[in-house]
Amino acid sequence: MIEVLAYVIPVFSLIVMLIGLFGLVMPIFPGGVVIWLAALAYGVLSPGHFDGPGKTVFAVITVLMLLSAAADNVMMGAKAKEAGASWRGIILALASGVVFSLLFTPIVGLIVAPLALYFTEYQRLVKLEKPAEEARSEAKLITKGLVVGCGWAFFIRFGLGILKIGLWSYWAWSYWA
Repeated sequence: MIEVLAYVIPVFSLIVMLIGLFGLVMPIFPGGVVIWLAALAYGVLSPGHFDGPGKTVFAVITVLMLLSAAADNVMMGAKAKEAGASWRGIILALASGVVFSLLFTPIVGLIVAPLALYFTEYQRLVKLEKPAEEARSEAKLITKGLVVGCGWAFFIRFGLGILKIGLWSYWAWSYWA
């Protein structure tokens, strides 16, 4: 039975990791955390795998998971700021996205965050006495920056997901060899 588990645990872990990796296509799916949880389960369920290099590899996987979790907010905020957003608008957009994701669904949060940024920036620009049409146009460009940042965050999360799975593969393989 133990010999069978020695094969089942890594195969099951890899399947869950691949589900997490391809789940990253949907912004509402926490694929990076799923990959990390599969690595954690592998380490816990495989006797002795947290000994030696296992601890170090898992620590690196943990750091990569935290980076991938932060990628959305950092990239979205950075691209919005690059497009001319105020810090107030960025913070309000990201906070409203999180709150609405928790209160309703992550899809609602994804819709609310750009809308919050657009309306915050539009109001700010109108207060700066810009004509309404110019304020609308600039607020659209700023909001586009936020959305572009979300796209870049996907590629970063996907790349970090591949790296996490690669590190886990090294970890798992080092005990099989």
